[in-house]
Amino acid sequence: MIRSNLRAAALALILGATLAAQVPPAAAVAPAPVPHPDCVFCRIIAGTAPSRKVYENQYVLAFWDIRPRAKVHLLVIPKQHVASLKELDDLSVETRAALLSACVKVARDQGILEDGFRLISNSGTNASQSVFHLHFHVVGGERLREDAITKDPGAR
Repeated sequence: MIRSNLRAAALALILGATLAAQVPPAAAVAPAPVPHPDCVFCRIIAGTAPSRKVYENQYVLAFWDIRPRAKVHLLVIPKQHVASLKELDDLSVETRAALLSACVKVARDQGILEDGFRLISNSGTNASQSVFHLHFHVVGGERLREDAITKDPGAR
């Protein structure tokens, strides 16, 4: 009972009282991931594709990006397959909270929390999303370019 109350209080702080009020008191089991065979992130979750994991719990997985764009470049993904932020409402409140908490945790664990990090989620083809499984890029460890949204000069 105390643990449920602590979980509800933490969710209220992270997601606001409105979302936390929707959480049933005993909600602690993540839905079983339904892998999509063509999704590389689903294969990583299933253990059939390689990754350099840095964090995992029942809701999320974090690992190093295979094409890093910064000294630290990690990906944080939900274990439940959703294509992008457009489908965020398909995830449980616990999974949503776990995604953001994992981003902060891996930033802290990699020593980039205090000096700063960037959190990026590309959603859709116009945003250059290349893997259609919701994911957050946690990047830092060096001074990042301020303007991260400049149009590609070749696309004018």
